[in-house]
Amino acid sequence: MEQPIFSTRAHVFQIDPSTKRNWIPAGKHALTVSYFYDATRNVYRIISIGGAKAIINSTVTPNMTFTKTSQKFGQWADSRANTVYGLGFASEQHLTQFAEKFQEVKEAARLAREKSQDGGEFTSPALALASHQVPPSPLVSTNGPGEEKLFRSQSADAPCPTERERLKKMLSEGSVGEVQWEAEFFALQDSNNKLAGALREANAAATQWRQQLEAQRAEAERLRQRVAELEAQAAAEPPSAGEKEVPSQSLEQLEARVQTKDQEIQTLKNQTAGREAADNTEREETQQKVQDLETRNSELERQLRATERSLEEVRAEREHARAEVGRAVQLLDMRLFELSELREGLARLAEAAP
Repeated sequence: MEQPIFSTRAHVFQIDPSTKRNWIPAGKHALTVSYFYDATRNVYRIISIGGAKAIINSTVTPNMTFTKTSQKFGQWADSRANTVYGLGFASEQHLTQFAEKFQEVKEAARLAREKSQDGGEFTSPALALASHQVPPSPLVSTNGPGEEKLFRSQSADAPCPTERERLKKMLSEGSVGEVQWEAEFFALQDSNNKLAGALREANAAATQWRQQLEAQRAEAERLRQRVAELEAQAAAEPPSAGEKEVPSQSLEQLEARVQTKDQEIQTLKNQTAGREAADNTEREETQQKVQDLETRNSELERQLRATERSLEEVRAEREHARAEVGRAVQLLDMRLFELSELREGLARLAEAAP
């Protein structure tokens, strides 16, 4: 039985499986992201449901790392799902809380694994094998944000370490900037939708007030016509002494009702006037906010396009640098091969010498 231990809301992203470079948003709105604990299997999972499917279903392991790439964005890699997840939060505080909870869950997963290994329930043959073997040559792994892994020998990195670090920094800044702009763009879209909904509700309330006012006016007009008809009837047919009191009472009652309706109409007019003034002010403020948001959205779209162009340029430079490094590696391999042949020739000469 799984139990939720922490929940928050964030925009969910997933790395593009085809390019391993671009982020793919899970939706236009923020989703609920929760930590769950499975007491049966003694594991922790991060789960986010979007619609009828699970957007995130990631089991936390001790070797996972949650990385903050900006003030409101963080990411982690899930080797079991063969993907990278990204979360864009509404504030830095929410990001910090999620990261702290990630560390707590990661530590709990590590303690659970150590306890399981100490109890003899599970022993990994791969770990035991790795503890008795020495790798033939040290390798260095360089990973850009959302990039596929590229392994090179330390000697191959020697020709241009400064250029490689500069490209890695440019790639990281470009990817982080793109994700940050996308998260802010979706947040502004949410605010825009909320303001549009408030404007629709204000218009609906104003329409309802107008309909009630028209209904009260129609009722008052009907009563006035009824009073006029009774007065005309009383003037055309002089009543007897016994019948004078009944129409007089009915007329007084109708006049009282007309006065009451007039007072209600006046009250509704006053309320409607105040409501319309407040609605007009709120509508103008809402329209101004919507215009500001549209302007902001346009600016963000322009900046996003500029970021994409700069990212393409950085990718082109990276490909060029990769080609240069490849050529350098080939040249180095040729030199090592020549040195090996030279060493073998010297050895043969030494053996042939008297």
